[in-house]
Amino acid sequence: MLRFSGAGVSDVGRVRPHNEDSAFQGPYVAVVADGVGGAAAGEVASATTAYVVAATALAHFGAHPESVLTRAVATSRRNLRTGVVEDPERAGMATTLTAVLCDGERIVLAHVGDSRAYLVRDGELRQVSQDHTYVQHLVDTGQLDPADRARHPWRNVVLRSLDGAIDSGSEGPDLLDLDARVGDRILLCSDGLTDMVADDRIAEVLTLADPHSAAAVLTQSALLAGGVDNITCVVLDVVDGPAVVGDGMLLGALREPRNIVDPASVRRGQYSA
Repeated sequence: MLRFSGAGVSDVGRVRPHNEDSAFQGPYVAVVADGVGGAAAGEVASATTAYVVAATALAHFGAHPESVLTRAVATSRRNLRTGVVEDPERAGMATTLTAVLCDGERIVLAHVGDSRAYLVRDGELRQVSQDHTYVQHLVDTGQLDPADRARHPWRNVVLRSLDGAIDSGSEGPDLLDLDARVGDRILLCSDGLTDMVADDRIAEVLTLADPHSAAAVLTQSALLAGGVDNITCVVLDVVDGPAVVGDGMLLGALREPRNIVDPASVRRGQYSA
């Protein structure tokens, strides 16, 4: 039976006053959510979304991954809208979402925004998520050389996210069957890593055997490069073994229950599966 063995690190960075990234890492589901820069209550949006996705996945283990992720995203949107109704000052809050869900046989990615998912197989790093940014749109339409993407002044303009707008017509997430196998390694991360650390350095660090060491060194690399944003890295090894009932770790803004709209059943620091 496929599952994840991994670890994660989330750091506020060297510039931001607080952490608007949220993450969850467990044996069958992992999530990274990043409050969209400049929007109100980004930490509420990211924590609520990460909580709902993780809790929905845990409650429906073994069900069709695409259906579970679609339901989780729809519930996240409803909770975000509730959060805006409860506190109008949260109007405009939004978050990215990059999540992987394993049902024991398949691993499916749900993605929206500019957080990223990478897969390492046989030492080769490959980005498996598609950035939903203005700069990526320019690249896709042939208006920008991919080599110039990292230097473009609008590289952080996000075109798609999960938000709490009452009349939101936002698209749903991309859903992708990763066709992952035992021995693969998956990295979920916020743009606080990828804006500061090049892919070749990420690939080098991901050769470290221990997932926690890899996540910690990636985070430190972003800090040494300036740490201008929150940094979150979740490193997952795809393994084969008996089913486990284990706790998942909460990271970043998700560790604060007050950030979660409808925080029922939250335990500080971990969930029980």
